[in-house]
Amino acid sequence: MRLSAQTPLPASVQAPGYDRERQAAGIVHIGIGAFHRAHQAAYTDDAMNAGDRDWGIIGVSLRSGDVAAQLNPQDGLYTVSMRSAAGSELRVVGAVQHVLVASKTPQAVVDAIAAPTTHIVSFTVTEKGYLRRPDGSLDLPEAAGSSSLYRFVAAGLAARKAAGFPGLTLLSCDNLAGNGAVLRRLMRDYLAAYHPGLSAWFDSECRCPATMIDRIVPATTEADRADVEAQLGVRDAGAVVTEAFSQWVIEDDFAGLRPRWEKVGAELVADVAPYETAKLRMLNGAHSALAYIGLGAGHAFVHQAIADPAIRPLIDRLMREEAAPTIDAAPGQDLAAYADALLDRFANPALHHRLIQIAMDGSQKIPQRWLETLAWHQHRGQRCRSLEAAIAAWIAFLRSDHPIDDPLADKLLEAAASPDVMERLFGDGGLITSEWRPET
Repeated sequence: MRLSAQTPLPASVQAPGYDRERQAAGIVHIGIGAFHRAHQAAYTDDAMNAGDRDWGIIGVSLRSGDVAAQLNPQDGLYTVSMRSAAGSELRVVGAVQHVLVASKTPQAVVDAIAAPTTHIVSFTVTEKGYLRRPDGSLDLPEAAGSSSLYRFVAAGLAARKAAGFPGLTLLSCDNLAGNGAVLRRLMRDYLAAYHPGLSAWFDSECRCPATMIDRIVPATTEADRADVEAQLGVRDAGAVVTEAFSQWVIEDDFAGLRPRWEKVGAELVADVAPYETAKLRMLNGAHSALAYIGLGAGHAFVHQAIADPAIRPLIDRLMREEAAPTIDAAPGQDLAAYADALLDRFANPALHHRLIQIAMDGSQKIPQRWLETLAWHQHRGQRCRSLEAAIAAWIAFLRSDHPIDDPLADKLLEAAASPDVMERLFGDGGLITSEWRPET
């Protein structure tokens, strides 16, 4: 038996405290994977528990039908297990109403974006989902493809404009430096190429705030689902597992209505950049380094790698001596305390975060996680020994027997086999564009 709206829940399990049937959908979320369900959807559920209304979420999967198959038979419901060394806490999240598969019902996705009740379209499509060329520009042929987020958003916006409805807030929640500005620029490029009559309306009616999102969400295993089933007495195919910590910093620049996320723990600020940069260079930079160095040392999970006495000092130095000096901290932002907290979070033995999961899409992650820090120090005549060790570990990973899950996999493997691998990857005209150049 599956989890559903009719499932009686134990008193120990937090349940939605609002009438789900009476809520309109105010958000369309593109890329409804585990992270969104453990993070933005949970904040939205909390906001409705606190009294907000009509912020149901219509989830969209651009290609795969897996999440729709998990959630739709469960009335959109799923559990979030928050785990730490002290124990586990289970809740049922009710914000998601339905999941659409864009490849199967494309018009339904456009209609959801165009609906008068919709105010926000949000995204967790990973770095590669933005379809950028190595220089950061939009790959226009790819963006015109059938599974492109731009295609669906543009069609929905065009329908809104034709109907006389207001514009939308487009909210990127992906690990991109300046994610709001990046989305705005890429969306403008797409509209200029394929919907030029929509460009001026988009500029005047829509907003793309920057965000910083932070929560560790490992891939759910069958053991995790079995643990939830033992607690609930029913199976939750859409279960997600995460840590207790969660942070969401959002630029306060919305086109219209929004949930009162700030009442349930989110931070609404004028400038996200210091928080975003710290997260990308310290947390994400350390995570990627742990992935490649840890896999090379024979570890499978983050908590194993950070416990390795040969690896922990490298990660500590990466965060405190290499990444932190490059960040112009906001008032009250304590980067030393942030590094302390990250080391504790990485060491969480209850969270089985696989290194191979973090190692995916390295070509898309490394520029903002490592190379900006390396360039900052290089301009000052300094080197970063921990990040250089991480790059060496990434190259060793490319040369190993591990599967390479990356949009540039073939080119990376060819470069890694070359005697001038550093030049092929990071030199002028190399696969990875940045201001940093390898030391000769």
